[in-house]
Amino acid sequence: MSTILVQERAIVVPGEALAEGMDYLPGDNTYREQERIYSKVLGLVSLSGRVLKITPLAGPYIPKIDDKIIAKVTDITMSGWRVDTATAYSAMLNVKDASSRFIKKEEDLSQILAIGDYLVVGIINVTSQNLIDVTMRAPGLHKIEGGRIIEINCQKVPRVIGKQGSMISLLKEKTGCDITVGQNGLVWIKGSTPEQERRVESAIRLIELKSHLEGLTEKVEKFLSEVQ
Repeated sequence: MSTILVQERAIVVPGEALAEGMDYLPGDNTYREQERIYSKVLGLVSLSGRVLKITPLAGPYIPKIDDKIIAKVTDITMSGWRVDTATAYSAMLNVKDASSRFIKKEEDLSQILAIGDYLVVGIINVTSQNLIDVTMRAPGLHKIEGGRIIEINCQKVPRVIGKQGSMISLLKEKTGCDITVGQNGLVWIKGSTPEQERRVESAIRLIELKSHLEGLTEKVEKFLSEVQ
């Protein structure tokens, strides 16, 4: 007979037993030894069908293809722009991936994207040596204009977005701000006033702090109704 040894959304430590028996399957950040499943990391337990997963509470962002991130231009080369991904690894934005329009060889690339500009980009390639290529040629990818950028724990990004985008939709609806959450933990907030932007930042900090608690959506909704 198979048994779950921990509760849903419990905080577990590396090596802690999660389930016994063969009816359950090891998912993200878990492993099996004989008939038991164990946690690889410090994190929150979730059960999806028969699959046990752990959402880490800490740890660096690991770049993955198709992730949307926020990056900063740090250098301009002959072939494009080097950008800071807020990780140990920089990325390249090739000229052909920067715009849907044709960019001539003689064009001054700094007039298109300058050092210090922030961008919303998509990851299109990650090599085994963690060389990263990014693009701006897809919907929702663009140069950032105005607003503010904050940094959060990248492991809390799923909670800020919410299931099927529920949390981010709540934040946008209650504050009227445009919000883009990068998988690397950088968040762009743009409102019509600085006060609106600060309100969103405060709500996101609340989510980051209380991400392990149940009823988080209700807590955030109450917070936003109280903070005007």
